[in-house]
Amino acid sequence: MVSAVEKYGIWRRSLLSDAKARAAKPRPKPYKLTDSNQLFLLVTPSGGKLWRWNYKYDGKQKCMAFGAYPLISLADARGKRDEAYSVLCEGRDPTVAKKLKIEENIDASRRTFERVAREWHENAKAQWAKIHAADIIRSLERDAFPAFGNLPIAQLTPPLILAALREIEARGSIETAKRVRQRISAVFVYAIAQGIAASDPAEKLGAVLKPLRKGRQPAITDLVPLRKMIITAEQDYARPVTRLALRFLALTAVRPSELRGAYWDEFEDLNGKEPLWRIPSARMKGDLDRKEEADGDHLVPLARRLTGCERSDNQDENRLLGCR
Repeated sequence: MVSAVEKYGIWRRSLLSDAKARAAKPRPKPYKLTDSNQLFLLVTPSGGKLWRWNYKYDGKQKCMAFGAYPLISLADARGKRDEAYSVLCEGRDPTVAKKLKIEENIDASRRTFERVAREWHENAKAQWAKIHAADIIRSLERDAFPAFGNLPIAQLTPPLILAALREIEARGSIETAKRVRQRISAVFVYAIAQGIAASDPAEKLGAVLKPLRKGRQPAITDLVPLRKMIITAEQDYARPVTRLALRFLALTAVRPSELRGAYWDEFEDLNGKEPLWRIPSARMKGDLDRKEEADGDHLVPLARRLTGCERSDNQDENRLLGCR
């Protein structure tokens, strides 16, 4: 009976073994120890043993390096050869694919969370008021960047982010932890859209953060203790402008920031029948749409007691409270 070897001219080549690779000695000229499917070990005159694989792409003979023996074992070299052959079967050059993968990994390592977060903030800040935009980046600088800002964003995991949020909770800032999580998640949404990340590891963490216990804000609802509080504030040892500010707050119920930034030209008809304080929408709390809203000024009717206020000599001639 004729064997397949005799009939088709197929000759079995003895595969390279680890023992042969270890025993290989340097010669005056480089030589090869061949394995199957074009894999071979190149032994150099200096004693180096280098894995190489021959292949043909686009009609051209090429050679791909897999590293040095014994750092790369025989089994590892065969695995790399098989992976490269799979790439070749897809119609791609394995050497080029390897270089592109290295460049991709290097670029991914440079795409740290902090770098992407600052890109996101720069891209989105046009929709926020300046104070709010500054608060957002400041919260990330304080609570996120020190923990994982220098790590590639694509490699961040839910436990890593949760650990940083737990640190915020530990200092009693429960609401801040929730806001920071939302901002981290927004960064990942941006990264996913840019093709930098594949998922948002912060998305589900809101469910495991400590619940925010909302109670009633301290408030005086009875007239007698309210009157007592106002009298105490009036008698407090403070600068006249401070007592004036407290009086304004009590009689207008505006935000302290709105009072601090008040200008005299915002007040209308102070000597008339219906004195009014018109706070421009640009100074009101809210996003840019709210601040740019037409006819969005906040109108505060003024009590008669407030209309007799006069500027002191050391006040800014434009500011109500003389704040420069």
